Amino acid sequence: MTAFAPDSLVLNRKLPLWYQVSQSLRASILGRAPEASLRLPTEEQLAAHYGVSVLTMRQALKELEEEGLISRHRRRGTFIEPGARRGAPRRLLGSIDAIVAQQSGERTTILGHGPGPVPGELAEYFPEDAEVVTYRRLRCDGESGEPTNWAENAVRPDIAEQIELADLERWPMTKVLRDGVGVRISRITDTVEARLADPPTAELLKVPLLSPILHYTGVTYDESGRVVDVARIRYRGDRFSFSVTVDAE
Repeated sequence: MTAFAPDSLVLNRKLPLWYQVSQSLRASILGRAPEASLRLPTEEQLAAHYGVSVLTMRQALKELEEEGLISRHRRRGTFIEPGARRGAPRRLLGSIDAIVAQQSGERTTILGHGPGPVPGELAEYFPEDAEVVTYRRLRCDGESGEPTNWAENAVRPDIAEQIELADLERWPMTKVLRDGVGVRISRITDTVEARLADPPTAELLKVPLLSPILHYTGVTYDESGRVVDVARIRYRGDRFSFSVTVDAE
């Protein structure tokens, strides 16, 4: 059994540190290798890894405990819950690691990929490109195998040529762009709206035609302000909810 090793994290001082740490650790937990240990490092070791205080680390772990992802036992340590499921609403405060965490912990099947003309509805995002490379993926619950969402990502061709398909089977697109390709992401804009399942969505997600779904659109920008990727993800309405917290300064 391999040891559990959390991902690294570049902290954003504009967001609560405990929140950023909890989201990064959450993504690491949901995306861990099947053979990885369920035992987490100690609070002190995790705090040193993320470069935060033990009190901040304790608050981050409390958030994950309340979600049911971990359990903490006096004198024994902190453990990942093997049967933890991804159903609870998550607070989104605007960090890239929050986006990664939302998409982690599911089994991904690549349905297809390839270049093609920029779709008319996406033309505003790719004014300098005649084509984009589209990736279509189906995500299923890691335990039950139940379909949870399917995604279409339209990616700039110069970025797509650097993407390894094997990485897309292991990681969310945001993580592939940031950690695999090395894109310096400056921001992601998110839109979530209620829609009705069209025939392809109903078939892929195994839901009735015209049943409610959540339609997510995420637009990723690099540090020059150009769009790197436009993600359109259809979530089963009975499996997901989103909540947003706005903190006054």
